[in-house]
Order: sequence, then C-alpha cells, then structure tokens
Amino acid sequence: MAAQSKGEHRIGLLNGFAAYGMWGLVPLFWPLLKPAGAVEVLAHRMVWSLGFVGIALLVLRRWAWAGELLRQPRKLALIAVAAAVIAVNWGVYIWAVNNGQVVEASLGYFINPLVTIAMGVLLLKERLRPVQWAAVGVGFTAVLVLTIGYGRPPWISLCLAFSFATYGLVKKKVNLGGTESLAAETVILFLPALGYLLWLGSRGESTFGTEGTGHALLLASTGLVTALPLVCFGAAAIRVPLSTLGLLQYMAPVFQFLLGVLYFGEAMPPERWAGFALVWLALSLLTWDALRTARRWGGARTPKAQPETASAPLSAPVPEAVPEVVPTAVPEGLPEALPEAETVAPKTGS
Repeated sequence: MAAQSKGEHRIGLLNGFAAYGMWGLVPLFWPLLKPAGAVEVLAHRMVWSLGFVGIALLVLRRWAWAGELLRQPRKLALIAVAAAVIAVNWGVYIWAVNNGQVVEASLGYFINPLVTIAMGVLLLKERLRPVQWAAVGVGFTAVLVLTIGYGRPPWISLCLAFSFATYGLVKKKVNLGGTESLAAETVILFLPALGYLLWLGSRGESTFGTEGTGHALLLASTGLVTALPLVCFGAAAIRVPLSTLGLLQYMAPVFQFLLGVLYFGEAMPPERWAGFALVWLALSLLTWDALRTARRWGGARTPKAQPETASAPLSAPVPEAVPEVVPTAVPEGLPEALPEAETVAPKTGS
C-alpha cells in the first residue's frame, strides 16, 4: 500500500508539473497563430475547446451532471457569468502575449491570489490573519510602484487578476468539476464564437482557410492547448495535497515572466523590478502564513490516523477534512476555488 501510495503521489506530481509547465509555456504558442487577430484566435479557442472537452467527457463517461445542471436555472445563470468572464480573461491574455506584454500578463497571475483574498474580504466578509493583511498591503503598494513605472496602471495585469478572481468566486458558487465546468462554459460560448467566425469568413477576413493547412491545424489545436493541461491538473489534484498544488501554481507565472524577459526581450527598468519584488514578497508572506497555518491545523487534528487527502480538482466539492490554506491559481482561465481566509477549518463537500 505504501509503495502504491508513493507511486500515486509521483504520478500526481508529474501531472502537476506538466499542467503548470504547459500553462507557463503557452506564451510561445499564441504568436504562432499570427496573422490571426486576438479575437479570431479567441473564437477558435471557444469552438475547438468544446470539441476536445466533449471527447474527454465521452472517454470518462461523465454526462450525469448535464441533466442536473439543466434543472437548476440559478447554476446555469452563474455558468453564463463564468463563461463571459473567462472569455474576457482569455481574450486579454492572448492580446497581451501577441502585443509584447508577456511580463505584464505574468504579473496578473502573480497578483491573482492577493486579489482573490481581497475579494473574499469585500464580498464574502471573510476575516484575514495579520500576515494576510500585510501581504495584501504589500501587493497594493506593488501596484502603485508599477503604475509609476509603467506611467499608467498595469491594466492588463489588473484585468487578468480581477477577471480570474471573479471567475473563481463564481465557480465557488457553482461547485462543478473542472472538466464539466469548462464543457458547460464552452457550450454557452460556442454559438457566439461560431457566428463570429462565419461572419469573419463572409467578409473574407478569416485566416482559417487562407493561410495554409498548417495555420488551420494550429487554430484547431487551441482546443487541445486548453483541454490537455486541465486533464493533467485533474490527475494531479486527486493525488497530491493542496499545499503542494499551492506551491506548484507559481511555476506558470514564473515561466511566463522568464519568457517575457529572456525570450521575448521585454524591458524591465528598475521601477518594474521593484514592483515585481514587492509582489514576490507579498506572495512569500502569503505562502509562509498558509503553510504555517496548515502545520498548526495538522497538529490540532485528532490522533486517529487518517489517509492524506488531496485537493479536489478546482471548484469541485472539497473532500471532508481538507483545509484550504494555500490559494491556488490556475492560469489562463481554468476554474479555481476561492481560498478560505478566516480559518483553516476543514470544508465539507456539498
């Protein structure tokens, strides 16, 4: 059993590295789709994602949720809101990468945990521990420093962070698994996206059939680029602890930042380094506090031996006795769960 548990943990780690690694390297993919514009790429992503996610659900034989969802108008409305928000997130990210703003886009995912916690305080009336307040304050200072450095607010970063935090808040209310959630959202986005692509084609402005077979295949592969990391994340989430996923999450924006500076050659004047340093300090405080609280919670558990339980995928119901202590951020608009700021009491899946 111990060997099997170790093997499962290793598989989970490999899948976690694969998921966050793919999300971190995705800025290399979007420029390959030029001369397609950001809106055309976004529309193709919506259309082809439905196909790939549908195949995944067919293989996994997960269809029971669809009937239940159709009988719950409130959840359907929330899914529609989530679809709209994630469309904004995807579109801004694609535009940012293809317009030389990879570093600023990475900043959005660095500050996302801070924005998520702030929204928990403002909207859910959660209370923060002192270190969490300090992290949010340092993060706010970082945004001010970066505003001075850029000569304007870092609107790309703020748009990505707030749209994704809003997405997480909505997904917390919907309480639907990651693959199922993405399928429902892409069903909602499918017709508008397809309509836009047909309209674009009627005007002779579509690049899908005019730039060669390779370009068309790359546009179609946007669905695979969306679905494959999600599958890997789901495999990791059921095998490794939440705290591990919370640390792995920083791989993606770190990779994106390094690509922006080293590969795309984006400028990093001293004031931007100062702003990013403050963001990293805030995240260090947040992570340290989360891990410290997790250890305290672990020490307070009953002596009865219990198997280690991994985080549920994204916004799926969290298994009993799993504290949400490290806010996880899934880049590029995949579902996430809003962290509990007040305590580390275990949550029970509904």
